[in-house]
Amino acid sequence: MRRASHDATDAERVTVHATCVVVGEAGVLLRGEAGAGKSSLALALIERATLRGGFAALVGDDRVRLARCHGRVVARPHPAIAGRIEIRGHGIVAVESVEACVLRLVVDLVAGEPRLPDAPDGEATILGIALPALRIDRAVREAGLAPGLVLAERALAGLSVSSQSHTPLPVDRTRAAP
Repeated sequence: MRRASHDATDAERVTVHATCVVVGEAGVLLRGEAGAGKSSLALALIERATLRGGFAALVGDDRVRLARCHGRVVARPHPAIAGRIEIRGHGIVAVESVEACVLRLVVDLVAGEPRLPDAPDGEATILGIALPALRIDRAVREAGLAPGLVLAERALAGLSVSSQSHTPLPVDRTRAAP
């Protein structure tokens, strides 16, 4: 008897220049140009989640393999750098890591955003699957505010740091704050 394969086909896989962490059970893909701060933000997210009593770990740094599997995007590290992350000025170091995660949020690190953007953050489509997306300006990152924004975005999507479920909770993002 032959077993059915659950692996993604080549058309459903891609390797991207990005960094990925898992916070709780939710994968967060950090995209941006070289030197944008992807690795620094990854380490800050891991540290902040851990300090709050949650779980967080590196999935992959610099090169991340993405595959579409059962309607989800699964991230894995590139084998050449699995379990390691580059800390600018210090080299490549070993950190706690996991072998894979399901992506739940895409964060784009950008050079400049309008002070008051016309449209809210939206979605990023990866391998045909729409995921919540957040754009973070360089000035926000340099002020040290990026980890809080990412964790707040996860909370809005129902993905708490200690999430035990892959199913996001419905959240009304159009409602004004009290």
